[in-house]
Amino acid sequence: MELNWQEMLFEFFGGLGIFLFSIKFMGDGLQKAAGNKLRDILDRYTTNPLMGVVAGLLFTVLIQSSAGTIVIIIGLVSAGFMTLRQSIGVIMGANIGTTMKAFLFGFEIGDFALPIMAIGAFIIFLFKKKMVQHIGEVAFGFGGLFLGLELMMSGMSPLQKLSSFTDFTLQMSDQPLLGVIAGTAMTILIQSSSASVAILQGIYAEGLVTLHGALPILFGDNIGTTITAILASIGASVSARRAAAAHVLFNVVGTIVFLIFLTPFTLYMEWISDVFSLENKMQIAFAHGTFNVVNVILQFPLIGAWVYLLVKFLPGEDVNIKYKPKHLEEDLIEDFPSIAIGQAKEEILRMGNFSIQGLEKTFEYLKTGNKQDAEDAYHLEDAINHLDTKITNYLVKISSQPLSSQDSTRHFMLLGTTRDFERIGDHFENIIELIDYQDEQHFHLTQDALEDISVMFELTINTVKKAVEALDLNDDFLAQEVAEQEHVIDRMERQFRKNHIIRLNEGLCSGHAGVMFVDILSNLERIGDHSVNIADAILGKRI
Repeated sequence: MELNWQEMLFEFFGGLGIFLFSIKFMGDGLQKAAGNKLRDILDRYTTNPLMGVVAGLLFTVLIQSSAGTIVIIIGLVSAGFMTLRQSIGVIMGANIGTTMKAFLFGFEIGDFALPIMAIGAFIIFLFKKKMVQHIGEVAFGFGGLFLGLELMMSGMSPLQKLSSFTDFTLQMSDQPLLGVIAGTAMTILIQSSSASVAILQGIYAEGLVTLHGALPILFGDNIGTTITAILASIGASVSARRAAAAHVLFNVVGTIVFLIFLTPFTLYMEWISDVFSLENKMQIAFAHGTFNVVNVILQFPLIGAWVYLLVKFLPGEDVNIKYKPKHLEEDLIEDFPSIAIGQAKEEILRMGNFSIQGLEKTFEYLKTGNKQDAEDAYHLEDAINHLDTKITNYLVKISSQPLSSQDSTRHFMLLGTTRDFERIGDHFENIIELIDYQDEQHFHLTQDALEDISVMFELTINTVKKAVEALDLNDDFLAQEVAEQEHVIDRMERQFRKNHIIRLNEGLCSGHAGVMFVDILSNLERIGDHSVNIADAILGKRI
């Protein structure tokens, strides 16, 4: 019988496209429905590796993407929010969490895929409330998963009539390593372990491969999913690279162990299938779940050893856990509120130093275009936002205590100062986005414009430094200098705008470049304003 290759390929790749889109659409809907605090929850509940396993599992179930979880983990480790030891636990949990989708795919829901998508679409378009729309997105994506699966299985089913394909699958049964390589390559190409496991479930359900041949492919799928972590760690800190390596190590070691015991594992899966009368797709789901759960049980006691090995083989200075609050002692609030206010000030000074570092990184990015400088600045802005929330909450708790008149004034001043530093972070983030926009649109500032911005940038950084120093020392003289420099920044902005208009009139500057130039000046001027707000607070002028 001659195969209709065009129809097979169209159905398979069309189904794969629908499947991948649905995974992303459903995951995005789940994240929006769950709110924006998921990362904070992940940060908060990973105090030890065991908690990390639980947090990684739940987080992955919520966002429906182990790759997404691990990319976030690498970002947190790179930023210093999480230790390598904590991250390994979360990575283990994420590997268990991703097996939930395989169990879903094991149920025969394909017949209801289109009605589920229709319900999701109606919810999205008929309801105005955002939360309800997000639920509609989840439903639409959920239905799309099974529609894509049905199409992929339909496209693959004629392969059982192709002798060369059956010969290849038999060869994989005889040579498990070949199956591991095939599974790894498939996941790397598709960039989704869920999709590759779903494809394997379809192949096995259609009788195109034996269980003994399918299991090594499944192990390879788990290795292949580590490519996302590897890509996310490129150019990141050594801590992030270690976290990515931990993900690779976890899956490679697990695969080696299960390959050694492949025959007993195959017999075990056949026994489980008989006991619970499992369908073929559900057998793969149980195998996937067993692989990851047993892998975690075996390797959890070795976390300390893995940390030692990773530090040994990937040497370098580790990122200090400096972005978490260091001085906010809750016990002081009730008994010693005056001291607690002092602790809040120490934390605000750290926040101010992050603002300076972020501005310096942003200035470097403007001059060199080095993406790592932009990434570092984004991490610092994240840290500023994180500290802003923690410090504000801490100060709010202090406000419920009886305070002296002097402490009340200090408390009010610090609340405003926290907000000023947070806004400085927002402004240098705006400048980074403007620089990125320049790269995307392929236009450039003139040399004169760059020189003007550089002069203003250097003065702005110096002004923020003086504001932080004045706050630290409570120095009126330094605060006055900040106010004087802010006036210079204002004059610079007016003069540089005039220079810009002259360049525009002479045709030396494009419209896009001119808008970017003015927006950068505006952000720097606003940073100067926030610096003088801090100075005014020190001088007792803040209203």
